[in-house]
Amino acid sequence: MKPLMTFFVCSSLSLSFAAVSAQDVLQPPVAEQRPHTVSSPHGDRIDPYYWLRDDTRSSAEVIDYLEQENAYYQSYKSSYSALVEELTEEIIGRIQQDDSSVPYTMGDYSYSTRYETGKEYPIYVRTPLAGGDEEIMLDVNELAEGKDYFQVANWRVSPDQQKLAYMEDTTGRRQYTLRVKDLSTGELLADTLSGLSASIAWSADSQHLFVVENDPVTLLSTKVFRHQLGQDAEQRALVYEEQDNSFFMGVGNTRDQRYVVIGVSSTVSNEYWVLDATTPQGELQLIAPRQRDFKYSADHIDGRWVINTDWEAPNYRLMVVEHEKLGDRNHWQELVAHDEQVFIQSFIAFKDHLAINERSDGLRRIRLLSWEDPKQSHYLASDEPSFVMGFSVNPEQDSEWLRYSYTSLTTPNSIYEVHLGTGERRLLKEDEVLGGFDKNDYVTARVWVPAADGVKIPVSLLYRKDFKRDGTAPLYQFAYGSYGISMDPFFRSAVLSLVDRGVVYAIAHIRGGQEMGRHWYEDGKLLNKTNTFDDYIAVTDYLVTEKYAAADKVVGMGGSAGGLLMGAVANQAPEKYRGLIAHVPFVDVVTTMLDESLPLTTNEYDEWGNPNEKAYYDYMLSYSPYDQVSKQAYPAMLITTGFHDSQVQYFEPAKWIAKLRTHTTSKQPLLMRTNMEAGHGGRSGRFARMAEIAEEYAFVLQLVTEPKAE
Repeated sequence: MKPLMTFFVCSSLSLSFAAVSAQDVLQPPVAEQRPHTVSSPHGDRIDPYYWLRDDTRSSAEVIDYLEQENAYYQSYKSSYSALVEELTEEIIGRIQQDDSSVPYTMGDYSYSTRYETGKEYPIYVRTPLAGGDEEIMLDVNELAEGKDYFQVANWRVSPDQQKLAYMEDTTGRRQYTLRVKDLSTGELLADTLSGLSASIAWSADSQHLFVVENDPVTLLSTKVFRHQLGQDAEQRALVYEEQDNSFFMGVGNTRDQRYVVIGVSSTVSNEYWVLDATTPQGELQLIAPRQRDFKYSADHIDGRWVINTDWEAPNYRLMVVEHEKLGDRNHWQELVAHDEQVFIQSFIAFKDHLAINERSDGLRRIRLLSWEDPKQSHYLASDEPSFVMGFSVNPEQDSEWLRYSYTSLTTPNSIYEVHLGTGERRLLKEDEVLGGFDKNDYVTARVWVPAADGVKIPVSLLYRKDFKRDGTAPLYQFAYGSYGISMDPFFRSAVLSLVDRGVVYAIAHIRGGQEMGRHWYEDGKLLNKTNTFDDYIAVTDYLVTEKYAAADKVVGMGGSAGGLLMGAVANQAPEKYRGLIAHVPFVDVVTTMLDESLPLTTNEYDEWGNPNEKAYYDYMLSYSPYDQVSKQAYPAMLITTGFHDSQVQYFEPAKWIAKLRTHTTSKQPLLMRTNMEAGHGGRSGRFARMAEIAEEYAFVLQLVTEPKAE
């Protein structure tokens, strides 16, 4: 197929930007200071920009201020608008627009997802295995028509295969509405419930749905309801209510569809309740009671439960228990022992085999073993130094084949299946990348960076094959470092637009994630949180010292809790960065964590600490980006937020940029873009998201090619 366009094939930076005079660019808005006292048991603080918080999202003056910020951003962006357009076309041009996922079998149908040329949203389809025409279950493009934002967050087919339950969001605030479609007629049923989380479970008779309702103020998931099809929403039955606001909930079915499962989780503890799906009005049964610093997950197969747990095993171990012995973990029997060098991420139980997705040396691998001899196991192989293996869709326990995904920074996502008995492996699909992409033009590498305390930090790198390590290249350094979430080296076709222009792309696997096991997370949270920031800066220093990058061409990026990372780095080492990009940044740490009325605050105490306790208050205050803004020369910054964000409220970044402007001593641009129609995840639609990435990358490229204003 002929590529849509020709992309850069050399590593030199040779870009030009439209000349825009100073008078053509708007001046940045200046927010009025209105002192507000934020009280706590450990002292009061004055917040001059607290007035930017509007929980109703209806204040004309707040909206006007955000629109002024947007206008300033658009004005600044006009100086490189041609590059934005070029990058947008280039990034979208790599996408195979008429694309389909690998079909998988579930029940009497083959299911897949496809995209059509020019359309933003997926189409979910199925085809009868016995023969017949394809059925369109959901065309999200049709559902999204006329809406500024639309997302189908989850869908589940009923056990009788005749109904589809799905969750839709029209604001980006992640407060979902349940819809049910009759697949035999194509009609929507009258059944709707709102204010829900995204999870769904079915009863075995296909007449009852289990959903989780969110608190309308805090948005915490608090209640599980059973809804019988055909009844009014008010007749839904309460199945479970959580009293501890540090926990959140989800519902689902076991992989064999035998049970409805209610999961109740906090950062350090969880518990699972199960219900026989054939008796939807029956009694819940507890797998094991919650206990602080005890976590587990479970799935059912052939009358027993397989459990992944950190009980006396920080990196987790696998155990089994007969269904009749649920309720007491002392009945659990060890299946796969704890290993200090291997973190067990997840598992899939098949009739004759068990597949384990685990981390060792910072990489995700897959290990296979048989039930006949679980002590004998083997790994699926890879030829690359840095890669990611993960489970694909495997809905049926009786299958002899495991579907899994493989990717790296140079290898597009690929779906394989391996025969669990013979080891035969088949490539089912490798994502096609248009625009002349050749994986042999790129190199992926892994380096180990010594942190300040001597700990070695793994870093994944991507650069062109003709890259010269001479200390002149720009660097785009990404990290997250919170919640035990690992930033794996997945293939990202969009980032090629930076790499093809000579930029080195780095993923810093800093503490706070879980790349190196559970201790990696423990060493980057609570009173160890500043390790995350120190690690990130150490990676920057190393890559500059080792001549992977020029000292004056380093741009950092992080989002959400990674935005907090960017804020802390900006305060701690602003001179090391040409620019920082903070997406939906969590930057007003202390004020937010003191306010239990804000969504999702209380169940974050075990991640950040409870500021009502002085030790945590003082520690959090010492790094909170908003509180620690000071008179110094800040680098150029691009900050993004969503007006309807329920996870990091828009007013955190809005207050932060207002304060930065009054304190910075440099002339570097401080920009904020608020998406007025979206939430934490940004705009909906695949092309809309690519356009936002193009804006970010254009900002990066103009920074590293234009002279720095002092």
